[in-house]
Amino acid sequence: MTELTRALLEAAADLLAARGVQGLRMADVATKAGVSRQSVYNEFGNKERIVHAVALYKTEEFLDGVRSRLSTAPDPVDGVRDSIAFVFERTAHDPLTRSVFGGANAEDMLPLVTTRGHPIMAAATDVYLEHFHLHYPWLSQERAELIAEHVVRLVISHLLTPSRDPVHAVVTITSALLLSPEPHSLDRTP
Repeated sequence: MTELTRALLEAAADLLAARGVQGLRMADVATKAGVSRQSVYNEFGNKERIVHAVALYKTEEFLDGVRSRLSTAPDPVDGVRDSIAFVFERTAHDPLTRSVFGGANAEDMLPLVTTRGHPIMAAATDVYLEHFHLHYPWLSQERAELIAEHVVRLVISHLLTPSRDPVHAVVTITSALLLSPEPHSLDRTP
């Protein structure tokens, strides 16, 4: 990633946190990054693409921390716990993520992790899937994918509607899914 791209993504992330998708203007991104408006258009093309790029950029920042916690924990379930705790802690301190999950502009930004959130969900699921394959090689691909996807969905659910101890809730469910007997088939068709 070039320095220009990083500067534009950081500027756009700050503006999205403050104004939401509807309030984001390419000219303001340019001004905040100290470049011409044409530079923003040359790099991203339009507002939709820069919003998408910011979502992936911020997701990768989170996933770097998740990977680190998964790989350094002494136990695979502790890694899940540490990584989930990291996500909740980082969310509390990251202006853009706070804005997405409950800020004044949440309504126009929430689709980035819900109805249009497939790229984020897929990237996060892949990180947990890799962890489960490494530590639970006897799990079928289908079962490992199910558990990884549900970890991500549970975290997002608790970010949207916080509970008293979301980390404990997600880890408890994850542990139960990892330890329960594997069904013969997850195909529910009659």
